[in-house]
Amino acid sequence: MIKIEDVSFRYKNSENVLENINLEINEGEFISIVGKNGTGKSTILNLLAGLTKPTKGKVFIDDIDTKSKKDFINLRKKVGIVFQNPDNQILFPRVHEDIEFALKNLDIEDKEKRIEESLEVVNMLEFKNSDTYELSLGQKQRINIASMLAIKPKYLILDEPTTMIDSREKENIYNCLRTLKRSGSTIIFVTNNVDEILLSDKVMILENKKIKYIFNKCEILDNINLLEDSDIKIPDIIQIILKLKQKGIDINLKEWTITEMIDAIVKVYKK
Repeated sequence: MIKIEDVSFRYKNSENVLENINLEINEGEFISIVGKNGTGKSTILNLLAGLTKPTKGKVFIDDIDTKSKKDFINLRKKVGIVFQNPDNQILFPRVHEDIEFALKNLDIEDKEKRIEESLEVVNMLEFKNSDTYELSLGQKQRINIASMLAIKPKYLILDEPTTMIDSREKENIYNCLRTLKRSGSTIIFVTNNVDEILLSDKVMILENKKIKYIFNKCEILDNINLLEDSDIKIPDIIQIILKLKQKGIDINLKEWTITEMIDAIVKVYKK
């Protein structure tokens, strides 16, 4: 379990970015974090990854206090983080070298096996010996995810990982996340994209340096205004479903994807 206890954070010579944050994330949860620019979304991720330390309060990854220097390596093995720009995490000219680097840093054995397993999850095994500079941005991002998965982290953190890639590669990332979700991985995902929000179990909204709301995915239709207030663009298909619901027509979806929403609406109109 991840615990954030009464955490505040400010950068040097600035006011607080976050104030009195309390949060628990259970194992196996997939939570999306949304909010306007400047609300501290990326800062929370950096705190969870131990890349920055709270100005006040504590962050625990299982039983590890992220401020503990002696537990730094154990923390690195528990948490993997993927950033927005794919090029920022690619360090080596060959795909397998880039993934191997993360394993060497943590003195992890079975490197070859882990490299192949992680590449298979992101559907990039055929690129194992490819040159990283020849890959598309989306493929590079999948390699970055594979580098984190090779460590076999308990918690995977992603900071708007699809912002710079095209729609086809976005779907490849979504398929990776669906696979990880089914396997029981804990995923914390910063996004401003409704498609991505719909992949998660819970939605957390940051506002005015605090956690303003947390609600389950099934409650999204009841909280559309909160998402819009956070500068999230709501697709027309969701607006249609909301209007149908207001008229007493309930569309119950187990897996909320845009395609399935359209299929559900078609079925309603065929009745």
